[in-house]
Amino acid sequence: MSTKITAAVRALRDDLINADGPRISTMRNYRYAILQYDPKDEFFLRQEIQRLTDDLVTTGWVVLPINLQKLLFDRVRSQGADWATRVAKQERDIGRQDPDRGLNYLSNKLAPMIMGPEGLAADCSKIICDFIDANPDRADRTVAIIGRAGSLYPFFRSSALLRHLDGHTRQVPVILLYPGERRTQTGLSFMGLLEPDQDYRPRIYS
Repeated sequence: MSTKITAAVRALRDDLINADGPRISTMRNYRYAILQYDPKDEFFLRQEIQRLTDDLVTTGWVVLPINLQKLLFDRVRSQGADWATRVAKQERDIGRQDPDRGLNYLSNKLAPMIMGPEGLAADCSKIICDFIDANPDRADRTVAIIGRAGSLYPFFRSSALLRHLDGHTRQVPVILLYPGERRTQTGLSFMGLLEPDQDYRPRIYS
């Protein structure tokens, strides 16, 4: 429900601008959190995040928005002008015979760009670290908000992204916007369709 998103964003805001420093995690030197929301509320969530961003900026924060969909598209474009066309054609040809094989083919092509320490986690880390290198005086007042994860379904595992980011964000607080369902205290189902992933250390706002 939209009211749940509003309450979750408000709680996140209060924890970020705490007078003693961000308290989005109960673990020392671990500044990661997840904002979970129902995928159908994607556009309402974006409005709330824009309000949060405006609010943080007015209190002296720098907000680094990181768009996972754009990062993936950038990687696809780097493969060459006709790479996506060739891969899509091959996926269609295989999929006509066996849809599961077609999906597996596409997953094998995209997985190296998305997953692992050299995947999108490396791109996120670079954005954050490049900004802090250029603005070291803003390090204590910067937060990164990673969104558009839903566009990577079903090839993306957010727990893996956060695991590979750990230790590579210069202690900048990182918030992952997570479209899915909360099944247990620490278990999240991506888009509400994949099996719940229990491998979550960050605090979950929902």
